[in-house]
Amino acid sequence: MPSLPDFETAINQEFGTIAELIGLHAALRPDNPALRDDSRSLSYRQLDERMNRVAAALQRDGLKKGDAVAVCAASSVDYAALFLGALRAGVAVAPLAPSSTPASLVRMVQDAGAQLLFLDASTADVLREVTGVRRITLDGSGNDAFDSWLGAPGTKPKPASVEPGTPFNIIYSSGTTGEPKGIVQGHGMRWAHVRRGARYEYSPQTVTLLSTPLYSNTTLVVFFPTLAYGGCASLMPKFDAGRYLQLAQAQRVTHTMLVPVQYQRLMARPDFERHDLSAYRYKFSTSAPFNAALKADVLKRWPGGLVEFYGMTEGGGTCILEAHLHPDKLHTVGRPAEGSDIRLIDEAGREVAPGEAGEVVGHSAGMMTGYHGQPEKTREAEWFDASGKRFIRTGDIGRFDAEGFLTLFDRRKDMIISGGFNIYPSDLEAVVRQHPAVLEAAVVGVPSQEWGETPVAFVVVATEGTESIDAETLRAWANAQLGKTQRLARLLLVDELPRSAIGKVLKRELRDRLASQGRGAGT
Repeated sequence: MPSLPDFETAINQEFGTIAELIGLHAALRPDNPALRDDSRSLSYRQLDERMNRVAAALQRDGLKKGDAVAVCAASSVDYAALFLGALRAGVAVAPLAPSSTPASLVRMVQDAGAQLLFLDASTADVLREVTGVRRITLDGSGNDAFDSWLGAPGTKPKPASVEPGTPFNIIYSSGTTGEPKGIVQGHGMRWAHVRRGARYEYSPQTVTLLSTPLYSNTTLVVFFPTLAYGGCASLMPKFDAGRYLQLAQAQRVTHTMLVPVQYQRLMARPDFERHDLSAYRYKFSTSAPFNAALKADVLKRWPGGLVEFYGMTEGGGTCILEAHLHPDKLHTVGRPAEGSDIRLIDEAGREVAPGEAGEVVGHSAGMMTGYHGQPEKTREAEWFDASGKRFIRTGDIGRFDAEGFLTLFDRRKDMIISGGFNIYPSDLEAVVRQHPAVLEAAVVGVPSQEWGETPVAFVVVATEGTESIDAETLRAWANAQLGKTQRLARLLLVDELPRSAIGKVLKRELRDRLASQGRGAGT
């Protein structure tokens, strides 16, 4: 029997797989905890065995390397084991947001080409319109239960020859209307994320508390390194600030990922400092603008380092702000990570001069293969330098300071980030415009204490040929068509939308109008 490699040799390979590392931990430290949720936990031996049963069941059902399954459920031990087991079989996972509309979920499952759909009782209703694919319930709430579907205990799958370009997952960042955009990330991209973990002290002693969902890339950039280095991932199905603090103290949590609005809610609790958080080594944040004053408060009152990642699910390049090391740079998103080539370009695609603002583009080992089945959308997201080097466009406008720290000013794509979720105004506008009384619509994001940002719609109604409608009735109608995270906080009826000389709606003027009235969305 060949001897096992040591962990350092395995993690320092130019390319490896997370599934292989979990198998190594199962051999080296089988009884260490790997996964935990509100009701159960799995050791590395148990996780490895369950991953084998998942992979074997997928192969039994005819799935091959490069095929896909979809999962839409609350975070749980079995959700995680399913995800990891599929990776062992070389099968890509499409994790879907339960907050999406039923029609969006239909399109996403079809777009991914998912051959199996995994769900639970919490998502059965929203998935009611998804047909033509076998449905397996992770919690045993349906006729086809996960435990019965699994391969027999002791079953081992056939080895899958996974390469850096083999699809790892398909993450959907949009898709409320029209065609959804599936971001295909390869095993090589995730391996790059894992190798970065050594800098942040992941180890077999790590306990990572995750209250953001497993379908979000925000969660996955911390979830996978935790397991790759032999730590324990503790999963909360839903964020609750009080419960989070209780678990953090009881489990001696060392690492976490939170979006800014969650930090805000935790720091605002009057009992925050009554909890023992001294075990924390690192806290991470991404997905939304992180106010400098809030960063400063976290640094002051919460032990351990604070790290902000700036990047896109599509990948390309990452900026990292190690706030505890650079307290004078809290207004920035940090400097390019090792291996990230971040540049700024103007509207004509030319690199800007030093000190000038431009659109952020990035290149790194961690880049999406492309948008699933949408080569034109993929080309729109790419920029190539004079040598032919491929970059991913962010749509964000920023400027580097003299020390190489990046400050962001605006999002050219006008994307709204609410509670850590990406909301595309064009999706919301398309829904609002479906109402027969609506002539024009524009949606902007405004600051919200609770969500970070929240969407507000400005609507011009038709003056002839339709019955009159009031703003609140129209908002209620639109929100009934939208996903839970996309709902409009306010809707304002206006006589006309401000436009530029070439007819483009000037959304900055709409945001300024709200700010000057002192009437942001508030919540």
